[in-house]
Amino acid sequence: MDLKEVDVELFVNGERHRLRVGTDESLLEVLRDRLGLTGTKEGCAAGDCGTCTVIMDGRAVLSCLVMAFQADGHRITTVEGLAQGGKLHPLQESFVEHGAVQCGYCTPGMLMSAKALLDADPSPSRETIREALSGNLCRCTGYYKIIDAVEDGARRLAAGTAGGPGAGAGPAAGAPRPGRAGEGR
Repeated sequence: MDLKEVDVELFVNGERHRLRVGTDESLLEVLRDRLGLTGTKEGCAAGDCGTCTVIMDGRAVLSCLVMAFQADGHRITTVEGLAQGGKLHPLQESFVEHGAVQCGYCTPGMLMSAKALLDADPSPSRETIREALSGNLCRCTGYYKIIDAVEDGARRLAAGTAGGPGAGAGPAAGAPRPGRAGEGR
C-alpha cells in the first residue's frame, strides 16, 4: 500500500506548527510523537475511552479518531495548553483539591471535555456535566469527585480566575461531549 504524505499547519496551544504527516497518522500520534505533547494519552485507540480528548476549534474531539491531515489549519488545545505561566488552570486546581485525580491516566481527557463544556455552558447542571463527561472513562474515582471538581471549576471561572491559551476561544460548537471526526456533535 502506497501511503501518501501531506503538509499540514496546526495551531497547537497558540503555536503554529508546519509538518509533513502521513495520511495514516492520527492527530494523537502527531501531538505525542512529533510535538512531544504527551499529556494527551492513548487509551483504546478506538474512540471509546476519551483519554485522548483535545479541543479543536472550541469543540472536544477524540484525537485518536481525527487524522492529522483533518486538523490542518485548525486550532487545537491540549492539556498542556491549560496551565499558563506556571499557574494551573482553575479546572486543574479543582481536580487536585477535590481528589478527582487518582491514577491520572484519564485526567487530561476529563479536563479537556470539562473545559469544552464550560466554554459552551459556564454554569452547567450536574446532569449536563455527567453528559459532557460520558465519553470519558475512569476506572478509579467513581466520577463523583470529578463532577464536584467541574462544578467548582465553573465557580472559579465565573469568579474571573480563568486562564490558559484556550480561554476565551469562543463557545464550543454542538454538544460538549467528545466527538468523532466528521460527526456533527
